[in-house]
Amino acid sequence: MIPFFPPDLFEEDRELLLDVVHEVATDPTQKFILGERTARFEDLLKAGLGAADVVACGSGTTALTLVLMAMDIGPGDEVVVPAYGCAPLANTVLGLGAVPVFADIDPVTLVMDPDGAEALLTGRTRVLMPAHMFSVMADMPRMRVLADRYGLRLLEDSAVAQGAVLDGRPAGTWGDAGVYSFVQVKSFGGPGEGGAIVTPNPELGRTVRMLRNHGQDGVHRFRHHRIGLNSRFDEVLAAFQIRRLPGLARRIARRAEIAAYYTERFTPLAEQGVTPPPPGTNGRCYYVYSLLAERRDELKRHLAAHGVDSHVYYPLALPHQPAFAHCAPEGRRWPNAERAARQSLAIPVYPHLTDAQVESVADAVCAFAALAAPVR
Repeated sequence: MIPFFPPDLFEEDRELLLDVVHEVATDPTQKFILGERTARFEDLLKAGLGAADVVACGSGTTALTLVLMAMDIGPGDEVVVPAYGCAPLANTVLGLGAVPVFADIDPVTLVMDPDGAEALLTGRTRVLMPAHMFSVMADMPRMRVLADRYGLRLLEDSAVAQGAVLDGRPAGTWGDAGVYSFVQVKSFGGPGEGGAIVTPNPELGRTVRMLRNHGQDGVHRFRHHRIGLNSRFDEVLAAFQIRRLPGLARRIARRAEIAAYYTERFTPLAEQGVTPPPPGTNGRCYYVYSLLAERRDELKRHLAAHGVDSHVYYPLALPHQPAFAHCAPEGRRWPNAERAARQSLAIPVYPHLTDAQVESVADAVCAFAALAAPVR
């Protein structure tokens, strides 16, 4: 079986991981969170991105929450989010007493449709929160124009997209803030939870830095200037990510190579009901390679029978989730999000797949398409 989540993801880094655990555990400073390694990691990311500030925190989810808190989002405010994606797109907004307003997605790229988002803006809208999805970045140039036109904050959920570039500009740097996630399966994942906020606004960075540590300013311990959270970054993870950062470009290039091969093989399959993501490299990220398959569940069973594991992300559109349904206006539909929830199927794309494994995955998908008649 070719696994979807590789069990040996950090096998090559075994000695590195043991080294950094020992290094941090025996450091005379006994600083296990928010120490000099975290600061160095933040500086490396900041320099690489050309950002005013990068603030490492406990997870991608709390990164979104911290930014919304720093933007003073609360009761009565509306945040426009995609109708298809991960739960934090909605629950971070609801957790602050604000309202997520669900915009439908583009039927091919699966990211938030700018025209649909614009139609939902009201006098209560405070933030646009597009999210990059699977292997495609959101249309950030148009989102930036919308935010500027209507005087909104732009929060870029780039949790899955570190290393992706759109029109020469890195993912995470298009908005008033962007967020990354370092959970293990992401493009720059580590052996644990973690996230980061990227911002061109130094004041926003200072506020987020305070909020991640119970409202303390990092100078006066036990003086709490604001109500904050515990979203602090681990020194072991910081040391590990610092050492692995130079290899990120190589790993992303391998993901892109696999994705390009898949897309070349799968593009002719649309008439058989299997559609790959759009080709190209601009604005592409390869955290997950997800197909749209009219017979999604049959394809999943076929792949398993041929030794290929696959994964269904987000089988319900967010407005149809029990936790968020009360925010969905009665009678409104999100047809593209609903279709993606029915049809999306992700296949393996991690960088240490061999060429033979990649070919086996592609062969299995193509064999299914040759056998399956499309549903119309």
